[in-house]
Amino acid sequence: MDISTGRAFTRNFLGQSPTWYKLTLLGFLIINPLLFFFVSPFLAGWLLVAEFIFTLGMALKCYPLMPGGLLALEAIAIGMASAEQVKEELANNLEVLLLLIFMVAGIHFMRQLLLFVFTRLLLTIRSKVILGLAFCVAAAFLSAFLDALTVVAVVLSVAAGFYDIYHRVLSEGEEHAGDEIFSDEDHRQTLEKFRSFLRSLMMQAGVGTALGGVMTMVGEPQNLIIAKAAGWDFAGFFLRMAPVTVPVLLCGLFTCVLLERFRLFGYGEPLPEKVRQILMDYDRDSRQKRTRQDQLNLWIQGLIAVWLIAALALHLAEVGLIGLSVIILATSFCGITDEHVIGRAFSEALPFTALLTVFFAIVAVIVQQDLFSPLIHFVLQAEASMQLTWFYVFNGLLSSISDNVFVGTVYINEAKHAFTSGTISQQQFELLAVATNTGTNLPSVATPNGQAAFLFMLTSALAPLIRLSYGRMVWMALPYTLVLSLVGLFCIMFTLEPMTQWFMQHGWLTLPSL
Repeated sequence: MDISTGRAFTRNFLGQSPTWYKLTLLGFLIINPLLFFFVSPFLAGWLLVAEFIFTLGMALKCYPLMPGGLLALEAIAIGMASAEQVKEELANNLEVLLLLIFMVAGIHFMRQLLLFVFTRLLLTIRSKVILGLAFCVAAAFLSAFLDALTVVAVVLSVAAGFYDIYHRVLSEGEEHAGDEIFSDEDHRQTLEKFRSFLRSLMMQAGVGTALGGVMTMVGEPQNLIIAKAAGWDFAGFFLRMAPVTVPVLLCGLFTCVLLERFRLFGYGEPLPEKVRQILMDYDRDSRQKRTRQDQLNLWIQGLIAVWLIAALALHLAEVGLIGLSVIILATSFCGITDEHVIGRAFSEALPFTALLTVFFAIVAVIVQQDLFSPLIHFVLQAEASMQLTWFYVFNGLLSSISDNVFVGTVYINEAKHAFTSGTISQQQFELLAVATNTGTNLPSVATPNGQAAFLFMLTSALAPLIRLSYGRMVWMALPYTLVLSLVGLFCIMFTLEPMTQWFMQHGWLTLPSL
């Protein structure tokens, strides 16, 4: 049966999104120009920011690129920002775009090594406390040098593969675990325990990406934006963050141990022995089938990983260009020459790269309309120590409901403007940059809206299989949210400034030329 043009348009507009969401966005698009031309450009600008944050919060209803992009296009069309200003914002953040395009694609070609590492961890460690801690530490270490989305994607691949193996063995009616076949009730109970086990590992890995990602300039996209604004290199960024990030890391790992040991907030379920036996049998068969060529690829990817860490630590080139070198080395020496295979590696990062470009369009509106000037003026009127606290708190609250790349970009731009206008000193600007970076990274674990890695996990095909819902994710993240946020706030208030001064007195840090 044919449908009318109007109904066809309604179905096409934002696809499968709920009707109320479509109507809400249309309302935004109608109200914005009326408010801008007839009421107040300043008020219209703030409404646009709120609308954009709303699209980020509703990412499960519709990927924010489309609704957020429509809002940004309208804003430029009616004069909230110029296309030239958007171009300037993109030019200022070219390194971040290169990071997302090339580094994520580069790590795609090292997944064989990463899958091998996480598989060995899961099958060789029997203690759930140690295993949860190992996943958290491994994800933290990898996220300090790699994109958090890539690390989570690898862990998801491992978990999804194991889940698929377990079901495939049962569906084929194979005998295992001492020649016993699961009864329906036995299978149900084992499956629930296996799901709980995988949920806890996914969350430990996700929190690990936040713990490690905050520590280096390549851990998260906003880190690179902040590092570029402050003129920091890789080592300088790490040392400036260390007074906050090292205590947070230690407290986060201690929290991991407590949650697993006492089975709190959904953690602590061990891998059922019958499932372990299935997975070990499959892994044994896989290792026997591994060719000499496959083994050589693992060694090559290991050497490339060493090159990646050394190049980042020594700042041999821009991060995106180092990622490009990883692509060239991994494809050349691992036998990948097909254009379509290489193209699939870029498909993972490009949607978020496009969304980040929309972020910068909204940032252009904020800059051109001076939207954050009153808020920044309020913060900068406080004493120097309270400025750090307010920056951290405001960043944390906003990052817990919105995307931390967007929030970090806005706040570091405002802090840089305050410095260049002579309102604050360079040393205070650097401390504010630390507060901005930690504020956007730590409290944002509260919800999937704040952490892109959490959102990626929630929207994966594995999430419904292991019953990882939005509410369950928020509940499991709650203890980490409290510990990371409060420890970070304590360090911002009491240890950041004296430790930074100590580093400078001993020559470990110097003020860069800006």
